[in-house]
Amino acid sequence: MPEIIRFNPNKQHYGTTTLITGYALCSSLLAVINKFAITKFNYPVLLTALQYLTSSFGVWVLAKFNLLHHDPFKFPIAKKFFPAAIVFYLAIFANTNLLRHANIETSIVFRSLTPLLVAVADTAFRKQPYPAKLTFVSLFIILGGAVGYVVTDKGFTLVAYLWAFVYSMTITVEMVYVKHMVMNLGLNTWGFVFYNNLLSLMIAPFFWVLSGECGELFSSVSGGWDRLEPVAFVAVCLSCLFGLLISFFGFAARKAISATAFTVTGVVNKFLTVLINVLIWDKHATPIGL
Repeated sequence: MPEIIRFNPNKQHYGTTTLITGYALCSSLLAVINKFAITKFNYPVLLTALQYLTSSFGVWVLAKFNLLHHDPFKFPIAKKFFPAAIVFYLAIFANTNLLRHANIETSIVFRSLTPLLVAVADTAFRKQPYPAKLTFVSLFIILGGAVGYVVTDKGFTLVAYLWAFVYSMTITVEMVYVKHMVMNLGLNTWGFVFYNNLLSLMIAPFFWVLSGECGELFSSVSGGWDRLEPVAFVAVCLSCLFGLLISFFGFAARKAISATAFTVTGVVNKFLTVLINVLIWDKHATPIGL
């Protein structure tokens, strides 16, 4: 009698190359989509809240139809994962505000500083071995490119670079801490997607009020809602869809590779982002900066 094959939710069912490629494509495209969405729909906190709602609700619905399996929501697990969700939310909050005040290349440049920071932090806090010498050389080359861009950036604004600094710090902590949670909490990939987005959705109202965006939105609605053009609606929908996709590929890739390798993947895929960004509009860096 043939052996029954059972689904193991904790087993990785996709090849590492597939996961990295999926994450790279989603990450590169989402940067452009989010920039376009924020340009047309100038409410970054609400935009990210819609992404979290789409991802958490989407996972729940797909699980109801037996199209995927995720770990059920349990308060003790949520309590353990909550600090990671806060760090993740802060990183996304800083990134969306950076995109609001600067071009995509500026966001990419400061993101490119993080692999070196993550490599050091991963060793210091997670006791991982230092990368090889050639790896460190490549990380410093990435750093050199970032410094060169900043020197030639003619779109410098203090607000943009303040958000860029906050983003660099929070994304570094997020990369290391979430990697720690992924390797130790015992959830499957869809479970991490569900917990991370649901908890982030719970955090969103606090930042909605704190940022003052709540008042801006209510003023806009009371004055007559006429800003959400069809193209903006499509951009917001695409942003939500790719938010779900990058959540899955991101958590799956974190399980498969080191925190530093994951961070580098998040940087090098932006070559495609820059190419698309230059082709579709003029909201990009100078030729020398590029």
